[in-house]
Amino acid sequence: MPRIAAKRHILVTGATRGLGFEIARAFVARGHDVTILGRTAGTAEKAAATLGATGHVHADVTDADALKAALSTAENEFGGIDVLVNNAGGVETAPLGKTDLDMLRRMMSLNVEPVLTAVRTILPGMVERRFGRIVTIASTAGLKGYPYVSAYCAAKHAAVGLTRALALETAGTGVTVNAVCPGYSDTDLIGRSLDKLEEKTGRARDDLLKGFTRQNPLGRLIEPREVAHTVLWLADEDASAITGQAISVAGGEI
Repeated sequence: MPRIAAKRHILVTGATRGLGFEIARAFVARGHDVTILGRTAGTAEKAAATLGATGHVHADVTDADALKAALSTAENEFGGIDVLVNNAGGVETAPLGKTDLDMLRRMMSLNVEPVLTAVRTILPGMVERRFGRIVTIASTAGLKGYPYVSAYCAAKHAAVGLTRALALETAGTGVTVNAVCPGYSDTDLIGRSLDKLEEKTGRARDDLLKGFTRQNPLGRLIEPREVAHTVLWLADEDASAITGQAISVAGGEI
């Protein structure tokens, strides 16, 4: 069982649903002070109340000033952030012929730039306290290519590269920087993708689901709790030598 000191302050971005919600739930269950960061005040407040989290803040993570302000509010109200989980992100799909620079920029703006903004905001406090855990939820798309999501793959590869570089810069400070790279996971994101494909193609949902699960040697979607447990491990007091890693949670796909 991961051993994290009592009452660490954990902040999870994009924690109102999906993987972020499950990660926040896992930290709450361990008795930590968890701040939910959601896109809107309403969704953040609802998620925090559902989970029994300590508090909530909100920001559009693509707005650097708003994100910095939300993180500062969280630290002012609940203390320095000890564990930052950069979970907020998203994907757009298109064949290469329809993938333009605007799509690439949107994917970078959503999946990479907020990581840098958040880290630059909270890292000085972590270094001063000689303890910090920064975990970015990337994707297997940050470790390999997939068709029809080239801009997303580029962004997630960038997030992994940023993680590895930051880990070297923070080595010896008491701060670790890692990425977790899930395969296709059983979240509302996949559910919405299946809805769109079902409507567009008329194919049976079970057949469409096989298109996602065939990449995984286990033949199933990754459970959000499996991703959450990996994040808990990286936040462990005894995980101080684990830094600069991009850990695949994908049933052997990578």
